[in-house]
Amino acid sequence: MDSYSFSRRRLLGLTAMGTASALGIGRVATAAETRSVTPPSFVPALVVGSGYGAAVSALRLGSAGVSTLVLETGQLWNEAGSDGSVFCSMVDPDRRSTWLHTRTQAPLGTFLWLDVVNRDVPRYTGVLDRMDHPNMSVYQGRGVGGGSLVNGGMAVVPEREHLERVLPAVSSDPMYERYFPRARRMLGVNRVSEDWFEGAECYRYARVARRHAANAGLGSTLVPNVYDFDYMRREAAGEVPASALAAEVLYGNNHGKRSLDQTYLADAVGTGNVRIESLHRAHSIRRESDGTFVVGVQRLDEFGNVREVHEIGCRYLFLGAGSQGTTELLLRARETGGLPELSELVGQGWGTNGNVMLGRACNLWDPTGALQSSIPALAVDDPHNEHGPVFAESVPIPAGVETFVSLYLAITRNPERGRFVFDEDTDSVRLRWSSDQGQPSVRAARATFDGINRANGTVYRHDLFGDTRAFEDRFTYHPLGGCVLGSATDDHGRVRGYRNLYVVDGSLIPGSTGVNPFLTITALAERNVERILSVDVEHG
Repeated sequence: MDSYSFSRRRLLGLTAMGTASALGIGRVATAAETRSVTPPSFVPALVVGSGYGAAVSALRLGSAGVSTLVLETGQLWNEAGSDGSVFCSMVDPDRRSTWLHTRTQAPLGTFLWLDVVNRDVPRYTGVLDRMDHPNMSVYQGRGVGGGSLVNGGMAVVPEREHLERVLPAVSSDPMYERYFPRARRMLGVNRVSEDWFEGAECYRYARVARRHAANAGLGSTLVPNVYDFDYMRREAAGEVPASALAAEVLYGNNHGKRSLDQTYLADAVGTGNVRIESLHRAHSIRRESDGTFVVGVQRLDEFGNVREVHEIGCRYLFLGAGSQGTTELLLRARETGGLPELSELVGQGWGTNGNVMLGRACNLWDPTGALQSSIPALAVDDPHNEHGPVFAESVPIPAGVETFVSLYLAITRNPERGRFVFDEDTDSVRLRWSSDQGQPSVRAARATFDGINRANGTVYRHDLFGDTRAFEDRFTYHPLGGCVLGSATDDHGRVRGYRNLYVVDGSLIPGSTGVNPFLTITALAERNVERILSVDVEHG
């Protein structure tokens, strides 16, 4: 179902999100503020994080009448800056772009080997974070809505056969008949009009990618999205403020995008049973003898300074802080004695979703367009690749000038898995991932695009990633695993060894979905939380 409608509950939630304080949503604290802002010492249910799995959990708990508190490390992005916009664009980034770094960290490092992509910015609690490990960097959204604030919005249902392989404990019929359709409806997934797509100047780059793939005998597909394509059509007509057509996505969209703060989280707050505290970072977990979980929380100011430390107790604890965040909380708790009975399997099964980025230099008679929509709408599909299927998104370079570059984020089915370990010296997790583990992804992507280059007389770009490599496999937008379903948890995300402790995010998926993963994370959370609410939780 592609419809998207407003309920009274959503309207109440959106109003609360807009006013920030109407229903107890935490606001940004400035460095000068040192007064205590103390949440309740005990809540029935506590959700850590506000990404896809966390947002599902918050809504379903609130709808069941369970008083619930959501903790989000990043800001509530609801106030415009001096330029009148909440978010900044990719081509003119400022401090809003970047989480506590003094330089932006876009995946393209250079152009013509020149450092013209990234910029110095003041240190600030911006919307995009990149966590660097040896041989791998992990991108994550920071703010109420998590990764939904900074992703390309491509809402793709994975192939049934692949889902059954990576999540054998999950019955596929209910997923495809009930939970994926529910997730699509709640997220506001829609499709671009084929007629409009064919004539839209802003998708010339995607049509070039499609034609070049067809010349190599490969198919392509238009991909559903949570960005409102009707809004984009009106952008192109000059009827509404531009967002996708104004180089906005990597650091947030000011218009058009149905991020979680406008869907699941708005509905959750609208129940009257859910509160969100932004700039609140969960740091530690322990369990008391009566079964209560106690979470240590750091309240941050807008520059990342810790302004207050306090604890919150809860009966039910849902961890949705993302693959690294959730795994770090659990490993810290295990290694420091807060949750000593946690399985040794926590930290295992991590993967990049096979992410590889690459660029091709198109011929002069194949311009990709100066105006490019920042929202991807097409993917090249190579299911019969000798090194495993490749699903390659045609992604924009919205530079505002013709570049003759065809850029892709290829998703491969890399079987390699890494693991997180806790480092006491840094009080953080470190990822064990070798450079060799990315090579299956590179081989698969190369097999697909070598054929496309041969068929079109094109070559790879070697100037985009800070050195001379053509394939960039040292980062991921799609981190998965660390607390795998049916391994570190039971078949519904209950953490082994601790009753009423749940994982609800991408940590549950061992490394691969074969496509963009957020729709799978959302549908899986719908499945798991439905069972947890029916069996484990005492409703209000």
